[in-house]
Amino acid sequence: MKRIIIGVALLMPILAGCGVDTASTAATVAAMKAKEIKQGQETKEQIVKQFDEANRLAEQRLKDAEGSSHVR
Repeated sequence: MKRIIIGVALLMPILAGCGVDTASTAATVAAMKAKEIKQGQETKEQIVKQFDEANRLAEQRLKDAEGSSHVR
């Protein structure tokens, strides 16, 4: 019986260490995912700005084309 208790006592630090490692890994993965999300949001904002600028230029060209066709 003493051998079982000693064996379990020796395994406890090893098992506890696995839990700490798992928690550390989970925290690292969560931080990486948060960074990916932030980068994705920044990319989305850049694309929306580019799209808005392209639309603004297209509208301006259309107005310019309509204005030049009335002059003739």
